[in-house]
Amino acid sequence: MTFANLGGTAVAISGLLLANLLLTSSGKAAEEPALPLDIDTLYGEPSLIGTRPAGVAWSADSSRIAFTWNDQGGSFREVWSWAPGQAAPTRLTHHESEGARSSGGVTSVAWVKAPEPAVAYVLGNDLLLRTPGDSASRKLFESEGLRQLSASPTGTRLAMVKPDALLALNLDADRPQARPLVELDYKTQAISSYQWSSDGTKIAFLVVDRSALPERELHFYTRDGHQRSQVRRAFPGDDTERFRLGVADVATGTLRYLDRPSDKHYVWNYALSDAGDRLLVNSSDLLIKHHQIDSYDVATGRRRKLYAEHDPLHLRPDWRAAWASGRSGVVLLTDKDGFSHLYLQPEPGSALRPLTSGPWEISQFWSHPDGTWLYFLANRSHPADRQLYRVKLSGGDVERVTTGQGTHAPVFSPDMRHAVSLYSNDTTPHELSHVDLTDLTVQPITRSPRPEFAGFIWAEVRYVQFPSRLDGAPLVGRLSLPANYDSSRRYPLIVGSVYSDSVTNQWGGRQAHPTWGLDQALVARGFVLLSVNVRGSFGQGRAHNQAQRHGYGVVDIEDLHSGVEYLVSEGIADPERVGIWGSSYGGLMTLMSLFKKPGVYAAGIAGAPASNVAHAYPAQRWVMGPETGDDQPGRYESQSPLFHSQGLVDPLMIIHGTRDQVVLYSDTVALTQDLIDAEKNFELVTLPGVGHGWDAEAAAVRRFSFKKMIRFFERHLHPSSSYTPASQSQE
Repeated sequence: MTFANLGGTAVAISGLLLANLLLTSSGKAAEEPALPLDIDTLYGEPSLIGTRPAGVAWSADSSRIAFTWNDQGGSFREVWSWAPGQAAPTRLTHHESEGARSSGGVTSVAWVKAPEPAVAYVLGNDLLLRTPGDSASRKLFESEGLRQLSASPTGTRLAMVKPDALLALNLDADRPQARPLVELDYKTQAISSYQWSSDGTKIAFLVVDRSALPERELHFYTRDGHQRSQVRRAFPGDDTERFRLGVADVATGTLRYLDRPSDKHYVWNYALSDAGDRLLVNSSDLLIKHHQIDSYDVATGRRRKLYAEHDPLHLRPDWRAAWASGRSGVVLLTDKDGFSHLYLQPEPGSALRPLTSGPWEISQFWSHPDGTWLYFLANRSHPADRQLYRVKLSGGDVERVTTGQGTHAPVFSPDMRHAVSLYSNDTTPHELSHVDLTDLTVQPITRSPRPEFAGFIWAEVRYVQFPSRLDGAPLVGRLSLPANYDSSRRYPLIVGSVYSDSVTNQWGGRQAHPTWGLDQALVARGFVLLSVNVRGSFGQGRAHNQAQRHGYGVVDIEDLHSGVEYLVSEGIADPERVGIWGSSYGGLMTLMSLFKKPGVYAAGIAGAPASNVAHAYPAQRWVMGPETGDDQPGRYESQSPLFHSQGLVDPLMIIHGTRDQVVLYSDTVALTQDLIDAEKNFELVTLPGVGHGWDAEAAAVRRFSFKKMIRFFERHLHPSSSYTPASQSQE
């Protein structure tokens, strides 16, 4: 048995124990009774695991940060500040106690100079300014949908987005007023992102234009009766979005849109040069087979191709590009040699010089302004980790910056002497920590879990490695075990929630859905849980992913089955009591696993399942294949559960919201009609007026759905009787 005990103990990013932050199950006395892990407790407010800190923004002089948080675990976020060396963060606002009506609190923050250092932030529809030490905030203006605050490098200007415009505010003016730099038709266009030039005189921005997409109607019912929603939604073969890049002169308001080879091509990232005179654009075609990096002269719009690569088998768009310091070339993150690594291209069209290499992958990188270091996140220490490393732009050995085990999301100070990292691992909920990039010391900033967090016995997380039953490819799994796991017993197993990129050493594993509490509740009831890094996932290289080509519901479900067989062979899982669940693409894999592998799974739950890939987003053609070609109908049918439903033998539950714009509820209706006609055993849980993120839209919907899921799996998989529910209402 191959176990990697990465998550069995709480480990801080500096390697220091987190005893001052929280207690883990490993520190509880054996005779101390466990508190019940029921859904109402796990998803109550204040939150047991605390409120995740968010929105970190550095001041222009790199002396302090602002962020949003609730130190009591509530959902209302206030503004907090912290400076390196400070023992604990300082709360700057108290809007909830003052009766603010905004349900979620503060949504975006930025440090500015106005003229003294101050925090600009959004509360409801108000843009407010708070100077540390002041007792009240000053309202700058009011507008609906304000978001994405970002201060200029000097801190004297502030940019922001609202539904129909990109705005700039000059804080040096006697009476600052927001001025629209880019105005849009909010019904069909939106500012996707923007960034300042180093001198604060220009802003590059990306507009997503959906006007060419077909307009469709969604019909659904709620307690208010019949509802109709107009959406712009493309299917494979339909016209697609346009991506328009532009540069605005903040002082004059002058705009220049770039003339790209095709505005349908994706823009993966872009970057202004230090002088603001050139714009680097990292893009690809719609099928992500042709990768290209161009440089545009901002003044003239003239384009120069810097790099191009074509690979008809490419499946993941993990490319990134950045200017090297000064005019010393371009840094690329590409998997052209098999794994995602960093390369330097000294001159346009010149050969790439590798800066990192090895059977591991990089997910993000950042360049030091003086051109010495490149910092990057990678899984070099373990496939499930995302640790911070650095390498010199001139080349040399890779140096590890953070220690311990887990996942980091750093935000660097402008001078890159500091980073504040949102960090967690399998036993530690998300917290902010400060990393001094000079001496590589670490200081915790926040303490989020409630005191009662230590009164619960949480799941033990291990990592397993096993070969694919199909081609022997190495696979990695994240295994959650009951705290009192007995190796002499076989346990009921639930595979899921299944999805790509689901094996990560962080609190709750996969973060797209708030299923951390569902996982804990299931493990507490005697289930073992397994997530598998199916083909198409990050971290194991390009060759590892090739089997997914034209293969939704094909090789991926074999990877899941391989994990089941491995745990059965190791004596961990009971082969008669295996369940599976997932949502969206995970719902597709769940359906295909039940339809094509009768008897392997005793029960399955498919949330918002993508049952007909002909109704997927056009981007899914990366895997499904292009819309042209004689084999297209057959290929789409082979990847769509709708055409395999006759294979269902084992119990199935489908959970779907009627307002889902991503996976249409009508597709679930079509599938259930086939299942009814064939007199198959299934249950349908309809969530009126709920969208694609059915477990994240409302607390009541989440609790209702998760309780239904627990009852379903208990009924069909019969977990250990050693767990007694706290009350029948939780079941």
